[in-house]
Amino acid sequence: MSVLVFDLDGTLVSSMEDLVASLNAVLDKAGHGTVPQDKVANMVGMGAKVLLQRGLDYLEIAWSDETITPLYEDFLEYYAANIAVHTRPFDGVVPALDRFRADGWKLAVCTNKTERLTLPLLAALNMTDHFDAVVGGDTFAVSKPHAEPVLGAIKRAGGTPDGSIMIGDSVTDIKAARAAGIPVVAVDFGYTPVPVSELGPDRIISHFDELAGAIADLRTRHQG
Repeated sequence: MSVLVFDLDGTLVSSMEDLVASLNAVLDKAGHGTVPQDKVANMVGMGAKVLLQRGLDYLEIAWSDETITPLYEDFLEYYAANIAVHTRPFDGVVPALDRFRADGWKLAVCTNKTERLTLPLLAALNMTDHFDAVVGGDTFAVSKPHAEPVLGAIKRAGGTPDGSIMIGDSVTDIKAARAAGIPVVAVDFGYTPVPVSELGPDRIISHFDELAGAIADLRTRHQG
């Protein structure tokens, strides 16, 4: 059974406004100032701790594991309470998921967001039932770009790597797919400092309406 494995932030959902608000609320509370939203887009994808580290780097504020820990706990608390104020699925996501499920695909989420944030976000957006498995950044001992979370998501969804495909928005997703030995489709509207066209995905889409065609093309190539 083949599985479509989706990244979350910047791929399935537009979450930047809520991530920026949470980051800046925490940094401002600590007296560090704030980061412009257009800069935060280059900081997400590796989880909240890395987001905080990159925010402090941008503000030229030294940090250590000890100083990050309380900021991280504040971030988790604030973000959990404001997780879907502005966050919504990208246009075309829900109809696409419905169509893939009707076509017999297994569906999974593989994100570097922690489970304690991922599961409530999917629930708040009424998206939980679309997926056969949800893997967060802390589900396994390692997170993307390692292969284990992707392969784990496939296994938990009841599938096998053969015929499975990753859909993401960043170099983290592309490297994870490569490590797992599966093709990857990249969206070009996500959160990445480098255009996905420069990262070598197998296919690029600009709207979820294009995903079915990209997947059909990859399957034809794979079978050929």
